[in-house]
Amino acid sequence: MNVILLEPVQNLGDAGEMVRVRPGYARNWLVPQGLALPATKANQRELQARLMQRARQLSERKGDAERLAELLGDAAITIRVKAGEDRIYGSVGNRDIADALQAAFDVEVDRRKIDLREPIKLLGEYVVPYRPHPDVTIDIKLEVISEG
Repeated sequence: MNVILLEPVQNLGDAGEMVRVRPGYARNWLVPQGLALPATKANQRELQARLMQRARQLSERKGDAERLAELLGDAAITIRVKAGEDRIYGSVGNRDIADALQAAFDVEVDRRKIDLREPIKLLGEYVVPYRPHPDVTIDIKLEVISEG
């Protein structure tokens, strides 16, 4: 089944591309999530209008992301956790980092765009990339220390 992507989908394509996917994937995931539309002539015409609007939105989002990058340029946050000798009881994840950024800088960040490969389970210093826009990456310096 051919679909037109409305949003970029990882390992599939970018917005505006027509891709061939299995019918179940399109019916059960892409279309209900608003990520794609069936590739009909009417939808292709509608897509052109959406792409124009999306280009304007992306330029605005990129501007917002660049302003955020200036604000968080040398962002260094500290998260205090309960820990044993070197290991943390539990872990530090995206939500913890987003909450710490909001508390420290009073900015709302999308935790899904914090590129943490796996939860942090050891004390120490880390550099965590935050990607508010595909073209803008902010490196956040994170220090995980023990409460005690």
